[in-house]
Amino acid sequence: MTESKAMVLGCQGRTLSREEVRFYRGECPWGFILFARNISETEQIRDLVAEMRDCVGRDDAPVFIDQEGGRVQRIRPPLAPNYPAGAALGALWQDDHDEGERAAWLLARLHAFDLRRYGITVDCLPVLDVPVDGASDAIGSRAYGNRPEIVAALGRATADGLMAGGVLPVMKHMPGHGRALADTHFELPTVTASLGELQRHDFAPFRELADLPIGMTAHVVFSAIDPVNPATTSGKVIDQVIRGEIGFDGLLISDDTSMKALSGDFPSKAAAILAAGCDIVLHCNGDMGEMAGIASRTRGLEGTSLERAKRALARISDLDAADEAEVRAEFASYFEATAVA
Repeated sequence: MTESKAMVLGCQGRTLSREEVRFYRGECPWGFILFARNISETEQIRDLVAEMRDCVGRDDAPVFIDQEGGRVQRIRPPLAPNYPAGAALGALWQDDHDEGERAAWLLARLHAFDLRRYGITVDCLPVLDVPVDGASDAIGSRAYGNRPEIVAALGRATADGLMAGGVLPVMKHMPGHGRALADTHFELPTVTASLGELQRHDFAPFRELADLPIGMTAHVVFSAIDPVNPATTSGKVIDQVIRGEIGFDGLLISDDTSMKALSGDFPSKAAAILAAGCDIVLHCNGDMGEMAGIASRTRGLEGTSLERAKRALARISDLDAADEAEVRAEFASYFEATAVA
């Protein structure tokens, strides 16, 4: 079997083109990611996921998706209900902590039901960013709240609900996107808060959930730590903060390399991400030229990174005994979601 490369890649359409099949077979990415453009109906999603895994010869090749609820939800009715954003869970938690955490667990368990039926095994959730007043709306209502304790509590419940349903969580965006004044899809933000304030506020939820199997970096500069490089390409941030201060020893994946916050060509981006200490390079838009550039500077998954990847996949466990209809009914007592047709 071909050695996996330390990258997760997207594709352009709802089936793989011949060029994509050849490319994935030759380059052998560790995993794949799906977006709304890749989704139309049940058997199509299952076939696409199976085709991706066939290209790399691994039935356990992870397939990622961003299925949060609210405005970031790739699978929608009639394939999955529309769900509330994280802020709605936070509002419920502030009225009743136990009910908020139960609702977060139920929502995550429903995401797992929805994703596993299509063969998707990784959800880029929970969002552990803690917004501040005046920050970019790139996080906004996706956040559970504006206090670290709310975010940590609901993030934990969400991660537990996903894993109970056999789906791996990805906590994002390490070590915190909540202060960013710009949307990293379009430009690179710089956060000027002191290290002490970052430790108290931004890093705290990640520290609480440092045992999770996978984390995703932020394309954000933290001037108190590294005034030049965003976290994704900063050896200081990854070594001193993510691995050190936060204590995360799981699989660290970059945020999307096709976002405008990262400068340079795609080979340079991939090399910088891996040199800084990320384990996996993520590229989402399916552009063949860009993916070829990423692949040209991405090494085989090996050493500590390979061990972290194996540990992450080993966390995909047998499903709990939850009954889907009962979980949906209980969740509906907190929030009415659009029914699946």
